[in-house]
Amino acid sequence: MRLLHATVVLQTALVFAQSITAGLRMTLPYGHVLHSAGSYTLWVVTVAHVVVAVLAWRPGGGSPRPIWYAAGFLALVTAQVFLGVFHLVALHVPLAAALLVASVLYVLRIRSTLHRNSRRHHPVAAAEYR
Repeated sequence: MRLLHATVVLQTALVFAQSITAGLRMTLPYGHVLHSAGSYTLWVVTVAHVVVAVLAWRPGGGSPRPIWYAAGFLALVTAQVFLGVFHLVALHVPLAAALLVASVLYVLRIRSTLHRNSRRHHPVAAAEYR
């Protein structure tokens, strides 16, 4: 679960970095190179997110729900790349904002799950929070 959390945190950081490189794309002559490299890096990390979600589910016998989130995010990031390649900015920009919000919310969800699980394994620590 911690590897899943780390992967989603990296993914979220890359989505945020893409908003910065989008601004650089508009202001620097070669800003499009940074934005393009970032988009493909984000896509690779999102594929890794799917792999990590499957690995987190399969050996531990947990819920397959993270796989659905990862697969959905991969589909949206893939759509985002195509929208950017075809310069469909009217769809590209709002989807980018939605991806950032969704990714942050998912990080918070995983973090709360990790926190809840850590309290379950440490009864003394759980008693301190009451």
